[in-house]
Amino acid sequence: MLTKERVVELLSSVQDPFLHITLEETGGINSVTIKEDKKHVSVKIGISKTNTAEQMELQQEIVGILKREGANTVGLRFEALPDEVIQKYQPAAEKAKEASLMGGSSNTKFIAVASGKGGVGKSTVTVNLAVSLMRLGKKVGIIDADIYGFSVPDMMGVEKRPVVRGEKIIPVERFGVKVISMGFFVEDNSPIIWRGPMLGKMINSFFSEVEWGELDYLLLDLPPGTGDIAMDVHELLPTCKEVIVTTPHPTAAFVAARAGQMALKTDHEILGVVENMAYFESKTTGEKEYVFGKGGGKKLADVLKTKVLGQLPLQQPYEEEDVFAPSVYQEDHPIGKEYHKIAAKVIAKMEE
Repeated sequence: MLTKERVVELLSSVQDPFLHITLEETGGINSVTIKEDKKHVSVKIGISKTNTAEQMELQQEIVGILKREGANTVGLRFEALPDEVIQKYQPAAEKAKEASLMGGSSNTKFIAVASGKGGVGKSTVTVNLAVSLMRLGKKVGIIDADIYGFSVPDMMGVEKRPVVRGEKIIPVERFGVKVISMGFFVEDNSPIIWRGPMLGKMINSFFSEVEWGELDYLLLDLPPGTGDIAMDVHELLPTCKEVIVTTPHPTAAFVAARAGQMALKTDHEILGVVENMAYFESKTTGEKEYVFGKGGGKKLADVLKTKVLGQLPLQQPYEEEDVFAPSVYQEDHPIGKEYHKIAAKVIAKMEE
């Protein structure tokens, strides 16, 4: 018959499904009770997150182990580990999880670019922030995670498609930035008609099936709002930081606050707010016209308890005959210089 000591021995090597270390290391085997006459074993287990699908899988694993050793029935009760235990082991677990997504690279830092609504220039900010980070000497990649409204390849003037080498997809490189997008895998600008679980699998594939190599920063262009993709990214990348994009218009800033609050609720640090389309400056008179209103970025930053990283006016990139990239600002362009400042602030915050 099983003894308490034997039960502890059997379960000591079982892993916490979120911290990825053993119950012995976490001190997660809280109590063991055995009724010898009925061959019934009761166990109280502490884990880092309760009431999840992973808990159900862990329950099946523990019941299977104990029944194979002679228990007729098993009673299991789960409770949360003490906060100090979770805080001790969680950072390492999160880094390990993200490293496994990136094929073992643990040095990559993740930045999600989010907005509350479409049309505020979120993808433009993603592309130019990535290019500016590259100009500052960083190795950078972009995942165009805006599955329904993918636009990054067109904005950057990407005309090639990724190639497959072995079992890995090789991302396209443009302006020194590696890019992967749903736009590479559909024909003739076809609409994407998918449900949440399928979208989640695609995002996972953009990590696990793509040969990113060594990156300093991987930027994710999220869909607007707080839907499935945004939630998947929050779950997949616990250490991901966020940049929130808005226009000065009060409604855009109000809606963007939802995306920011979602980041805060999932413990994602907000690096700051980028106010796009802040004003139009006349080339003739030099006067600034605040076409979409004034002050939305500052109000949003105040609500989210962060800073405005930059205010970008309405202006097109220079036209270049030999380079097609309709949304990438040149390094010497006034807005290119603003993006350079924003990128420098982002690096400073990420490397604090």
